[in-house]
Amino acid sequence: MAQLTILHYPDPRLRRPGLAVETVDDGVRALIDDMLDTMYAAPGVGLAATQVNVQKRIIVMDVSEEKNRPLVFINPTLLEREGAAESEEGCLSVPGFYETVERAQWVRVSALDRAGEPFELDATGLLAVCIQHEIDHLNGKLFVDYLSTLKRDRIRKKLEKQARQETRTS
Repeated sequence: MAQLTILHYPDPRLRRPGLAVETVDDGVRALIDDMLDTMYAAPGVGLAATQVNVQKRIIVMDVSEEKNRPLVFINPTLLEREGAAESEEGCLSVPGFYETVERAQWVRVSALDRAGEPFELDATGLLAVCIQHEIDHLNGKLFVDYLSTLKRDRIRKKLEKQARQETRTS
């Protein structure tokens, strides 16, 4: 298993939507394992394949305290959503920034698991937020898109400056 490179905002590759996975095979399962390694090492609670420059509709997450209950969603689709709640979100592709975002309080999602078997899941709380956040990634959307233009531009400029400084020192 390998750790993958996470793309950082405003990298335009983060805007590319993921493509449906046609067959869940050993290659897809190896990618899932690498994504889980990457997510845990980051550390994060969720990761979309598009964040590691793989244009496939795959997300992994683990919102457990112990970090021992990984979830895999292949070709996820939000079937229903209800309510509204604000919570603070961060993102491995927008490191160091946390902002309040409004999301549905409850969601129902359908997907395939790592064996390629279909399932549905109802979620609330952090799991519901994470599912919505990661599905947004698969559609080329980031949590900063929910912010004002002023906040989004400020974050973009700070991350671009950090990237320039890192390039100079390496």
